[in-house]
Amino acid sequence: MDRNKSVKCLVDGDVFMEDEGLFLSDLHPAIVNLIKHDYPKAKINSFICSHHLLKYRMARVDAMINSDLKQSQKINRKLTKALQNDDYEITDVNVALSKTLTFGQRVSDAVARFGGSWSFIFIFVGVLLGWMLINGLSLFGLHFDPYPFILLNLALSCIAAIQAPIIMMSQNRSADRDRLDAENDFHVNLKSEHELRILHAKLDHLTQNQLPHDLEIEKLQLQILGEVRTELTNLRTENAKLRLELKNKEQEM
Repeated sequence: MDRNKSVKCLVDGDVFMEDEGLFLSDLHPAIVNLIKHDYPKAKINSFICSHHLLKYRMARVDAMINSDLKQSQKINRKLTKALQNDDYEITDVNVALSKTLTFGQRVSDAVARFGGSWSFIFIFVGVLLGWMLINGLSLFGLHFDPYPFILLNLALSCIAAIQAPIIMMSQNRSADRDRLDAENDFHVNLKSEHELRILHAKLDHLTQNQLPHDLEIEKLQLQILGEVRTELTNLRTENAKLRLELKNKEQEM
């Protein structure tokens, strides 16, 4: 295409060279829509000079920035609202249970801990062996429970009968602890999921809208800078021509 061909700008009707502007077919559709909104009769082969095109490019940049800003503010409001509406207070289960312990519950926990340890096993085996040796061999002149150690069997049965419900009480408390832990975990997971959904929406907005808009803005900036550079080059050329003409006139005089 001959870039030295003269064309009219659709805005003011002034005549320009083709390299001093662009045709609508060469512009982004969004910018074309802005131009057609002001000039409905504009066609795809209409020409607009760089001076007036700058206005619509800046309007396109402002529209993209405002759109991204509104979307970001909308997502931030959702995140803030989600955090404010979640009034569940995460509690430390150990602290909450320790504050409500009764004396009986403390005893049951202590019995359960001791009954499930190696210390209890060693002590229990020692007591059994000592009992049987004392009564079987009549050590120290003691023989209060002769073989088959009926009193020992009765004592063991009583210990087992008492120890079992005490351990069950401690296990019930462990079940309450597990229930509180599960409730805490549920609320924490629900809160985290809600926040992650909103953050994921924000990330999608960044990747699908804001980043492409940033790239388009950078492209428009480069185009504007290129046109400014072209204008400066033309001004320097015209300035050099004027100086040369002025110098020639001075020499003629």
